[in-house]
Amino acid sequence: MKCKVFLGFTSNLISSGVRDTVRYLTEHHMVDVVVTTAGGIEEDLIKCLAPTYKGDFYLSGTHLRSNGLNRIGNLLVPNDNYCKFEDWIIPIFDQMLKEQTLENVLWTPSKVIARLGKEINNESSYLYWAYKNNIPVFCPGLTDGSLGDMLYFHSFRNPGLIIDIVQDIRAMNGEAIHANPRKTGMIILGGGMPKHHICNANMMRNGADYAVFINTAQEFDGSDSGARPDEAVSWGKIRGSAKTVKVHCDATIAFPLLVAETFAAKICKPL
Repeated sequence: MKCKVFLGFTSNLISSGVRDTVRYLTEHHMVDVVVTTAGGIEEDLIKCLAPTYKGDFYLSGTHLRSNGLNRIGNLLVPNDNYCKFEDWIIPIFDQMLKEQTLENVLWTPSKVIARLGKEINNESSYLYWAYKNNIPVFCPGLTDGSLGDMLYFHSFRNPGLIIDIVQDIRAMNGEAIHANPRKTGMIILGGGMPKHHICNANMMRNGADYAVFINTAQEFDGSDSGARPDEAVSWGKIRGSAKTVKVHCDATIAFPLLVAETFAAKICKPL
């Protein structure tokens, strides 16, 4: 059964090797809408500019700080990576402000993200392929991360850039309401904002028809991240007749295997 596929994930999955799996899906246009956090945007771009290194979960924070290293789980990102990111992105913001002023361009988070995907022009980037294949990437928390830091710095250096979140919520909900084909499916890695944003958009159409949640969050604390699909049914975010599953597993393990046996199997047929 064909359906419109909404893919959501948290930033740590782009920090990890799952970035390559997401890039594969956008390169081959196997998903239709992407929702992530600010980290899920900036980590993809920064990896095009400088490497991330493997470290350890138990390295001393004090030692890392004194050596200019930032830890993401067992990964290490040098401070210099963010300096390179700033040098790359600030001139783009300058140009966007110029287009806003001279051409009345109305910037939204998804339009900003598409522009960044265009500007990075790197085939290792999932944002590049999303731009190339006209796959919208939504981020309702665009300022919550290094991207927000860069917008903050830019607001002093060259003030005036406006990013309209209202137009993006119209666009995001419209992706669900006007879905073609009519059925929708959700693949959500991790929890938090991407999970809720996709579910809430599908509430506007009385629920998604398919849902796959992959995370290690538990339901006992009442969090949206830990909620089973059945809780979303009670809100009308997933249809009562929908086919759903929650996979209690580390998404960095489960998701590449699932993609290999489903999406990738359609392209990489055995000889």
